[in-house]
Amino acid sequence: MRRIVTLQRGVVLPLSLSALLILLPVPLRVWAQAPVNQTAVPASQDIAPKIDEYMNALVKAGWFNGSVLIAREGKVIVSKGYGKANFELDVPNTPQTKFRLGSITKPFTAMAIMLLRERGKLSLQDSICKYLADCPAAWQPITIHHLLSHTSGLAKHDKAGDYLKIAMMPMPLPQLIDSFKNKPADFKPGEKFDYNNNGYILLGYVIEKVSGQSYEAFLKENIFTPLKMVDTGYDNHDPIIKNRAAGYRTEDGKLFNAAYTDPSQPFSAGSLYSTTGDLMLLDQALYDGRFLSPTSIDTLFTPVLGNYGYGWFMMKQSNRPAIMHPGGVPGFSAMITRFPESKVLIVLLSNMDNMPIIRASNDLGAIIFGEKYEVPRTRTAVKVDPKIFDAFVGDYEDRPGRVTRILVQNGTLMLKLAGQPDPIEISAESETEFFDPYHDTQVVFVKDAGRSNNGNDFAHQRA
Repeated sequence: MRRIVTLQRGVVLPLSLSALLILLPVPLRVWAQAPVNQTAVPASQDIAPKIDEYMNALVKAGWFNGSVLIAREGKVIVSKGYGKANFELDVPNTPQTKFRLGSITKPFTAMAIMLLRERGKLSLQDSICKYLADCPAAWQPITIHHLLSHTSGLAKHDKAGDYLKIAMMPMPLPQLIDSFKNKPADFKPGEKFDYNNNGYILLGYVIEKVSGQSYEAFLKENIFTPLKMVDTGYDNHDPIIKNRAAGYRTEDGKLFNAAYTDPSQPFSAGSLYSTTGDLMLLDQALYDGRFLSPTSIDTLFTPVLGNYGYGWFMMKQSNRPAIMHPGGVPGFSAMITRFPESKVLIVLLSNMDNMPIIRASNDLGAIIFGEKYEVPRTRTAVKVDPKIFDAFVGDYEDRPGRVTRILVQNGTLMLKLAGQPDPIEISAESETEFFDPYHDTQVVFVKDAGRSNNGNDFAHQRA
């Protein structure tokens, strides 16, 4: 089997004896190098125009529509909307626009659990069966700690395909839990990290059971109101919510209204809405120890497995410790990144799904810290001889057990990513560089000098 290498931009790695298929983790555009100062952190007044230049280029390339906020030490450097909150009514995005957060709901759920723990209402080592009637025997070893850290091994009910068919339907919480309650576990609790919405849905159930309030009411009374987050809430469909953005998707370069997802489906794993400014209030509340105790905050931000603590990922970005969480539901993409040492905050909220906001957050971090970054511009497809495609056909492995397939259909080079039901067409930028015009994928084939005399520079080993 061929091997896939995932690269940072501009990095060249040594080649193996077989050809390499390189899936670059970048949005579908060429990245032109921008000069930056690598020795000193830029002043705030120098950062703002660079961020605006970058965001405008991202919008022009078709890869952002939403609002962005950048702050340092509690002071806003940039707060601006880009594109439209509603394309049909020609309403622009602004810092006041409310967006669905998707999985950025999880940090709030984790905070709610920690508040209940501080009040002596529960223990992190409690079994979920302490709170759930008719609890399956297999769930007895699963604790609140396992749910918070995505180490429960619970079966998943929301795998792509079947979930989207029913996502627009209201789902009572007991019925939602029943949809995965009797499915066999994927692994033993604590054995490994596996991101799982069901764990956070059960945490929402625990919050309701322990507090005697609805999840929505508990968060409003105990988090949103104390933190003065007046533009944050549970995204119910019926109320009129001023400045709520409409959600969109793109398909073959065309814009469409996104499919509706009822908030009862993601529930406490992904049902909230907010603004960039309100998420800054959340960020500030996690520094001073007045809202949550220092012990609780340390627990939230201590990795368990998979660089995940309780409701947050702990990563390295711009060579600095970063605390972050992405989010996405149909029609919306979101990203919050916190740099605790320098008290820098990056928030990106978009009312289009599948936006490359993780990559954008990385680049904005590079701008803030005076490191190398690249400004996006649109890719251009060129015609190449289809005869060259046969040399690329085969299976590639980018990590143990995950296979990506390159194939040819009707004279077109196709890419089938692991876990995706159908292959996607990729366009040529050169005879060795390809990209998908509508998804966040770039493919580069690198000739293997070790095989250059065998008549097929891109020969590969079958699995």
